[in-house]
Amino acid sequence: ISRGFRGRRVEPDQRARVPAGQYVTQDFPVLSAGPTPHVPLTDWTFSMRVGNTALGKWTWVEFQDLPHTRVTVDIHCVTKWSKLDTVWEGVTIDALLVTAGLSAPPTAYVMAHCDGGYSTNLPTPDLVGGRAMIATRFADTPLAAAHGGPARLLVPHLYFWKSAKWVRSLEFTTTERPGFWEG
Repeated sequence: ISRGFRGRRVEPDQRARVPAGQYVTQDFPVLSAGPTPHVPLTDWTFSMRVGNTALGKWTWVEFQDLPHTRVTVDIHCVTKWSKLDTVWEGVTIDALLVTAGLSAPPTAYVMAHCDGGYSTNLPTPDLVGGRAMIATRFADTPLAAAHGGPARLLVPHLYFWKSAKWVRSLEFTTTERPGFWEG
């Protein structure tokens, strides 16, 4: 068997945490579908809506006043890298729903909209129950622009392309629509 045919070696103690075909990286690769946007925090907002009905909208300062959660999770990219024990901080989707006065998501699907025109679609069960957040910090520092800062969607149980960089809004929808990569 020629070199590279089997992929990179995964340490025995990490095999249960790393999907088949993935390799563990110590760095944090930067992959983007376009140029990195740079939005001044004074101009940044995040919103949630159903169609044209606003559920909530927050400035950067208001967003920082929401309850924040810290998680340590493994992340996996469809380009085959995995990064273990990453530390994130942000506002869970559950906390955003509560702040908007909702006890549950209003629809079955969500479209995340981001600076630069990127979007990704998700079923709402993938976002609630502590499974997802709008992350603003990585490894105890503000999230770098190259990694989606000032805020990105973090859905660690799904491959990382669903953890959309530069997220600005969540649109709750009754039907599943194609996001950037599906389109």
